[in-house]
Amino acid sequence: MNQSNSVASRRSLMSAGVGVAAAAASLHLVESSAEAATPAKGNQKAGPGEGYVTVKDGTRIYYKDWGSGQPIVFHHGWPLSADDWDAQMMFFLNQGYRVIAHDRRGHGRSSQTATGNEMDTYAADVAAVTAHLDLRNAVHIGHSTGGGEVARYVARYGAGGRVAKAVLIGAVPPIMLKTDKNPGGLPIEVFDGFRAALVANRAQFFRDIPAGPFYGFNRPSAKVSQGLIDNWWRQGMTGGAKAHYDCIKAFSETDFTEDLKKIDVPTLVMHGEDDQIVPIADSALLSVKLLKKGTLKTYPGLPHGMASTHPEEINKDLLAFIKS
Repeated sequence: MNQSNSVASRRSLMSAGVGVAAAAASLHLVESSAEAATPAKGNQKAGPGEGYVTVKDGTRIYYKDWGSGQPIVFHHGWPLSADDWDAQMMFFLNQGYRVIAHDRRGHGRSSQTATGNEMDTYAADVAAVTAHLDLRNAVHIGHSTGGGEVARYVARYGAGGRVAKAVLIGAVPPIMLKTDKNPGGLPIEVFDGFRAALVANRAQFFRDIPAGPFYGFNRPSAKVSQGLIDNWWRQGMTGGAKAHYDCIKAFSETDFTEDLKKIDVPTLVMHGEDDQIVPIADSALLSVKLLKKGTLKTYPGLPHGMASTHPEEINKDLLAFIKS
């Protein structure tokens, strides 16, 4: 074979090799993409520090689980996800705690359920997660709707050393709705308006809430964070519209009075005095009177989403309570 033919032959072999390599790489990408798109089965880990628990009705509950030490479990508000606790999870992880947060059914990365979007099932889902992770001596911290979830979970499933303490931040208990027994509550028309706005244009509704009353950005002196607004919208739009619609009834009409009376662990009630979403007079000021071991901490001028707008202050007080 002359030199010219030899060079041509080598070039043909190299081209063929490149072609085979490219085809193999393409196949690998397809297989990887297919694997990534396949839902986790059962309680299979989703990745390091996260996972899923499949509960009785087949719903898959997503959770994050970072670090070691005494566990702190975070319960998010409507219509958000575990990501709403980033500032707290990073802080307490660095303080040597094990931090866990889940996406409520119908929210975030959990199944977009059409049923079970009420407090009894929410609490049962939490019990499934805590049993799967074998959490004991845990501190449960809930914001807004998550505060109601904490109240029901601790009252029903907190015995046997599962729960050490609880915290309710801007929480919905005892009950938000105005009734004959709760004349200071909000009228049903407020929540009907929520439902109507969600159905009409959920994407816009989920812009208006964080840009306005949730973080107090509608106040003249407010320092507006577009990042917080965008992150609220991102979390909300990840969840399911049906679950979010149903959850409005769950957070507004559920009566947690008996739950609060049953809780026998130290419980810190934290509330912003300028909370425009869950007014303090008909929530925190009533809840603390129903708790056996309740402590009230209020914050002048702070909004409903104060754990995100003022994390340094909130985290400091949470740490002090957990260590007390």
